[in-house]
Amino acid sequence: MQRTQFHPLTWLLALVWLVITLFPFWFMVSSSFKGPMESYTRPVWALPVKPSFNNYLSVLEGGFFHYVGNSVLVVSLSVGLILILSAMAAYVFARLPYRPVKPLFGLIVAGLAVPVHVTLIPVYTLTTKLGIYDTPWALIGPYVAFSLPLSIFILTEFVRQIPRELDDAARVDGCSPARTFFSIILPLTGPGMATMGIYNTVMLWNEFVFAYTLTSSPQQRTLPLAIWEFQGQYSANVPAIMAVLTLTALPMIMAYLFGQERIIRGMMAGALKG
Repeated sequence: MQRTQFHPLTWLLALVWLVITLFPFWFMVSSSFKGPMESYTRPVWALPVKPSFNNYLSVLEGGFFHYVGNSVLVVSLSVGLILILSAMAAYVFARLPYRPVKPLFGLIVAGLAVPVHVTLIPVYTLTTKLGIYDTPWALIGPYVAFSLPLSIFILTEFVRQIPRELDDAARVDGCSPARTFFSIILPLTGPGMATMGIYNTVMLWNEFVFAYTLTSSPQQRTLPLAIWEFQGQYSANVPAIMAVLTLTALPMIMAYLFGQERIIRGMMAGALKG
């Protein structure tokens, strides 16, 4: 098998880009080990003189885990609904005759062009009228709705790559469309489901604007808002704020490192016609 040869300039540019992308994370982590006054008395880029975990201990002893629990609840329910709804819609769009469903599919894909933040006021008004303001459901609804267009678009391309002969064989064996979907199609879309699961988890885990608008009490706020709360609590303690940022970013960084190949593969599949 012939191996691809890269020009030395390509490696140099890749190395420069790696340094640029890793430097903010390195600065955040190194600053989180400094003392409260060290960030003011020494150069901002200097390494900590005596690295300490006191900042992490003070953050973990606060309400950090409560924010984590809220994020896990909201993100897990949202991603679960996104995956099952988008998979069922993708099966319909991929298997029904293309002409009748083409306008509806185009309308859903057009949702990708709508800036979600222009809907803040209507969504806020709707949640207050429904009586779900400052509850997890106030976030789950918008998260699911605004994540469906891309998920449906990607998963539709995955389903189109599955041979229709499998559907015909299942129909001959007496399977209903629902049984065919759950027993045959859904397991075969595993790579696409994993791609969208990782992608949506990363996006929703870091979502701030809707969480800030649709919740008001600390009991209902998610992890990105914990950064906001700790920033107020530690307004003069920059290392403690960096510790919060590090703890917040670390789970998603690990998830992306382990799932980046699936994300890239899924996006490439969504860009091609089956």
